Amino acid sequence: RDASRKEMDATRLYFKEIEHYQGGDDYYRGREGELSVSNLRNQNPACAAWVQAAQEYGLPFNADFNGATTLGVGSYQLSIAKRFRASAASAFLKPALQRSNVTLITRAHVSKIIIENGHAVGVEWMANGQRHSARASTEVVLSAGSLQSPQILQLSGIGPAQLLQRHGINVIADSPEVGENLQDHYQMRMVVKLKAKHSLNDEVRNPFKLVKMGLDWLVAGKGPLTVGAGQVGGAACTQYADDGRPDIQFNVMPLSVDKPGTPLHKYSGFTSSVWQCHPESRGSVSIQSNDPFKQPRISPNYLSAQHDRKVMVDAVKILRRINDQPSFRDRWDSEMVPGNKVETDEQILDAIRNGGGTVFHPVGTCRMGSDEASVLDPELRVRGVDRLRVIDASAMPTITSANTNAPTMMIGQKGAAMMQHNSRYRFNE
Repeated sequence: RDASRKEMDATRLYFKEIEHYQGGDDYYRGREGELSVSNLRNQNPACAAWVQAAQEYGLPFNADFNGATTLGVGSYQLSIAKRFRASAASAFLKPALQRSNVTLITRAHVSKIIIENGHAVGVEWMANGQRHSARASTEVVLSAGSLQSPQILQLSGIGPAQLLQRHGINVIADSPEVGENLQDHYQMRMVVKLKAKHSLNDEVRNPFKLVKMGLDWLVAGKGPLTVGAGQVGGAACTQYADDGRPDIQFNVMPLSVDKPGTPLHKYSGFTSSVWQCHPESRGSVSIQSNDPFKQPRISPNYLSAQHDRKVMVDAVKILRRINDQPSFRDRWDSEMVPGNKVETDEQILDAIRNGGGTVFHPVGTCRMGSDEASVLDPELRVRGVDRLRVIDASAMPTITSANTNAPTMMIGQKGAAMMQHNSRYRFNE
């Protein structure tokens, strides 16, 4: 137990090292890191009413989801400095490009890891119709994400032997779990029609309000242009939660669409979505060809576990109870999605199956573990091949409760520290 506590404290420090945040408890939050994090700079009356309604339902107010606990409701923080989003590229990669030993190659498609005599020695990629390669002086690091890291490993001869042989790929390491253990957060949206025009659906069609949005962003660095879709939300427990640990997360936004990338609805829509924090369903990623440009087969298997179906049905019921609380009920007149005709558990589940979707949090396809069946060892090294690591979200054995962005950056931070403290792979030794 003491060793586990020390490991948790060390992991917390890796989170703090990457963060630059101006508020919160110093025990949990970082001040000197590269990634800027700020509090919400936009106030929407409908969002504020929803947070109050969630408290009337029985959830506590939580001023910092990234602090001591995730339980409760409040405003989300964003990785924004003054006006622009702080991404991994802007916070970490762009400054590193000033170094003489960093070269960034774009518009390139990795075809495989070059492996000789059981050692990773380089990378091959395609660009402008030409094949290119680079040799490694120490280690090769693969950070292509949970969908493409297993694809590249399989194309390189590391993966389930039968799958590789079926596609004419020489088996270098028979690793059955490469591409397995795919996990993701699956969400269901609930959309209501507001009585007052407090939706971004209305504001973006008003030229005067659009001008004000632009001025608020330009002059004060605040307003709708400084936030993502989800502005408020939080975490709660369904009747299936264990030990009071939240098993669902809300993402609430003063707008509505049919799906990401489509036009906003013409009515005053307001969306409250919910996803399951700890799904039991597992999917897979597998190549369909030895052609690196052929997309892999992605089988997420959402809701394949009965537990997941029960949790999501209960989650939708909780959303409805929150929407019916006094502070919010008078603000809307009709439920548009899934609609008031969806009442029974079977109907709710059917609506979730047909109307739900990914939160874009895939993890786990190159599982890290201490057991020999795991794809990676505890230091993120690929089993069966020397001098090769995978450092990205695919290394997670199980999905994190909430958003995967910060945990993935933490894996990068810790993975880099592991490499710095391990010199036994140097070729010139």
